[in-house]
Amino acid sequence: MDTQVRTPQQIFMQPQRLLVPLFQRPYVWNQENQWMPLWQDLERVANRLLASPDQQQPHFLGAVVFQQIQNPTGNLQQRTVIDGQQRLTTLQILLDSLHAEINLVGEVDASKRLELLIRNPKEYCDHNEDQFKVWPTNKDRQAFNEVMAMDMPATYQSLKNKDSKLVLAHQFFSEQFKRWLNEGGVDEIPARVKAIERTTRELLQIVVIDLTASENAQEIFETLNARGSQLTAADLIKNFVFQRLLEQGADIESSYSNHWKQFETGFWEQEISVGRVKAPRSSIFLNHWLICQTTEEIVSREVFSRFKSFADYDVKPMTMPALLERIHAASIKYKDFIDRGDVLEGAIDRIGLFLYRTKAMEMEVVKPVLLAIFDRDQDQIDLNDINASLEIIESWLIRRMLVRGTTKAYNKIMTEMIKVIQKTQKGQLSSALKTFLSNQTSDSSYWPDDKEVRSELSNLMVYRKIGRGRLRMVLEAIEDYRRGWIGDQISMSGVRVRRGTYAIEHLMPQSWDRYWPLTNGYTEQNRNDRIHKLGNLTLLSSKLNSSVSNGPWDSEEGKRAGLLQRDVLFLNRSVTDEAGLVWDEQKIDARTEDLIDDILSIWPVPLGHQSSVRTKKETSKIKITVQDLMGAGLLQSGQVLYSSHSKFPDVTAVILEDGDIGVGDEIFKTPSGAGDFIRNKSTNGWSFWLLDPETKKSLRDIRTQYLDQLIAEGADIEADDEDLEII
Repeated sequence: MDTQVRTPQQIFMQPQRLLVPLFQRPYVWNQENQWMPLWQDLERVANRLLASPDQQQPHFLGAVVFQQIQNPTGNLQQRTVIDGQQRLTTLQILLDSLHAEINLVGEVDASKRLELLIRNPKEYCDHNEDQFKVWPTNKDRQAFNEVMAMDMPATYQSLKNKDSKLVLAHQFFSEQFKRWLNEGGVDEIPARVKAIERTTRELLQIVVIDLTASENAQEIFETLNARGSQLTAADLIKNFVFQRLLEQGADIESSYSNHWKQFETGFWEQEISVGRVKAPRSSIFLNHWLICQTTEEIVSREVFSRFKSFADYDVKPMTMPALLERIHAASIKYKDFIDRGDVLEGAIDRIGLFLYRTKAMEMEVVKPVLLAIFDRDQDQIDLNDINASLEIIESWLIRRMLVRGTTKAYNKIMTEMIKVIQKTQKGQLSSALKTFLSNQTSDSSYWPDDKEVRSELSNLMVYRKIGRGRLRMVLEAIEDYRRGWIGDQISMSGVRVRRGTYAIEHLMPQSWDRYWPLTNGYTEQNRNDRIHKLGNLTLLSSKLNSSVSNGPWDSEEGKRAGLLQRDVLFLNRSVTDEAGLVWDEQKIDARTEDLIDDILSIWPVPLGHQSSVRTKKETSKIKITVQDLMGAGLLQSGQVLYSSHSKFPDVTAVILEDGDIGVGDEIFKTPSGAGDFIRNKSTNGWSFWLLDPETKKSLRDIRTQYLDQLIAEGADIEADDEDLEII
């Protein structure tokens, strides 16, 4: 066994074939879970290299396992891919798409260097497929061959395998490379080509475990994939810190008790979600603290290595005890922030409200900014100025959320914001941040104005397009505003709405057809377009039961009576008192505009502020497959599915390794295809198939769980066959 850290240049440079065995699963990586994170890592390293050519910080991609194949001397060298075939296949797709885009901008030398990493010289090829460095499992070969051999510029929609994940991956990376290469204009293209080409060839690192032909590959594979207790960033930093303390002759016991022991309590060991990554709060805090100190983008995988270089070079001659004390002081403030934001009832200060609302938006990315604001001498802190600053940042975040602006550059924006904070004098912070955010002009950072927010929300089906926690937070803010909590004013009522507990209710129900006849002049589509609009949503202290929720508006046991019986909020008074005996499309539209007025007042922009010219919004239409849910760990190969239909109580299906659905000897590409086969009519397979006949948990529930996460991250979701009905 030979184990080495290698780059794509070292792995792919020599003439060879890396063969994926037929029994391995097909290619399953997708944009949300793998391609986009990989691209963001690549882009970050390239940007760093572009800004400072001497700053070479490699990015670790993981490990692969090869096993040598004995073949005659002089033949093309071959190895079997035991583990890591998804990563290797993606790298080949990525390199090929970069090669194509570099060709299109005329950078010949860089193109030739990349060519050596994606094609074997023809002198080594006895067969056409020998040209490829990686040869995937047979189910993917046709698509791989087609997309790797096509001419550029590509017309992906004309390919036979246009729906293959391999083709979609190639298209995704091509689009990203094209955008990045042209981002700085024609004059910058040569420098950008050099940076991105060097990044992909030399600054990505992979651990390669190379087995001889006689070694037991299965045993090694099982050992590598065994479930173990992985060291966190906090664990690694702790070991590093206390080793240095020992070397410096510090009092280890005192340092541990006074400055580190707290990190081993339940609060700090609690796992927190940051996007799709979960990590102990202690590791996330150390990540945020490092970002605040360095004003650099630092992802979770880089925390330990960046901490080491920070301790060894950035803060010299600070001793490790002094550095540990500094970390401890920041952790006290960090915990105080979180505790303030976790107060769900009663009084809450501006800092706590900011933390609660950003938590509802899943914006952990903003915490380094808070650390920076308070990482100053006490005599430099002006609380009124800080509160005004938080209102500005919150307005920027929430307005962008409501217009569904991209969040992918937020790490970079936060580091720029920290730089503004660090150079701004006492009492001038809110003014500096207002100027900084007002001057943002890119799609990833501009501050939406009143006109754009109103235009977006007037017809947006917010219930489907904005995550539930985020939407509830907005409705809570409107309720507080109507109670008199305006800006820094204290309401005469003295009571804020209870946070994080109310249920979102549709005033006109989603199942309206039985008791809610169509209004004259409106079609069924007109009504359905309004069901999920802002003006048709409210908060209730407890959910109405389904009979009341779906019942008529005005009757003794109808919807209006149900609202009146439930601890009525100010949000509901305009509905129960002013709307009277009728709730229809016109009143939904009118209430939508009223709620938008409140939103614009709660989260204002500077007087006269206008959005920069925004490019046409590109919606990411994502068709969710069973394979995607398997890749996210929500479904497994071999899982049995059960019929939900009373006419087919004994029918079962099974999820196959590639995400297909098996029913007896028949195989179907989608759940609905399998449902159609059983019922002999159009069927929503996501609802038809249950994972558990006792709890009635369906594929649709799992799909919704996955979609909610994507919606929370700003994706615009394609409905698949969601609108089909089961009869």
